[in-house]
Amino acid sequence: MKRTIEVAPYDPGWVREFEREAAQWRDVLGDEIVAVHHVGSTAIPGLAAKPIIDLLVVVRNIERVDDLDAEMTARGYLPRGEYGIPGRRYFIKGTEIHRTHHIHVFGIGNPDIPRHLEFRDYVIAHSEVAREYGRLKEELAAAHPHDIDAYIAGKDGFIKDVQARAHAWAQEGRGG
Repeated sequence: MKRTIEVAPYDPGWVREFEREAAQWRDVLGDEIVAVHHVGSTAIPGLAAKPIIDLLVVVRNIERVDDLDAEMTARGYLPRGEYGIPGRRYFIKGTEIHRTHHIHVFGIGNPDIPRHLEFRDYVIAHSEVAREYGRLKEELAAAHPHDIDAYIAGKDGFIKDVQARAHAWAQEGRGG
């Protein structure tokens, strides 16, 4: 069975779901956690999104996270290691077919952290970008309902362009 790409209208319940999930990670990692951020499309009010909550967890020591794979598996997560991004630990909650959460864990100071936060904050501050992004995701989901690679590839240029604008915006002191 293939994963179906669903893009849903914004749901304010996504914030509550993020808070519940963040509490799970704080419970497991305790003092190791520096911050937990809601990132990805579900963190942007009004934006249509795949109903999968993305968390960005910042920890003091990324290697400590490797010791938790068994505990996280018991809690319903699928550990995926770095999964293509050096220095990250990636977890899926749910199954390969029906995911509910993506967890991106980075060690403090990892350069990928600001990229995620700048993108989120920029799109929140620029409603026209959010509308354009939402339309693009809806069109791609309709065109590629079972092809996640095509869906991701279709967003790539847009995301890279927005990331560049978001970074410049943040450097100008206009970001969070």
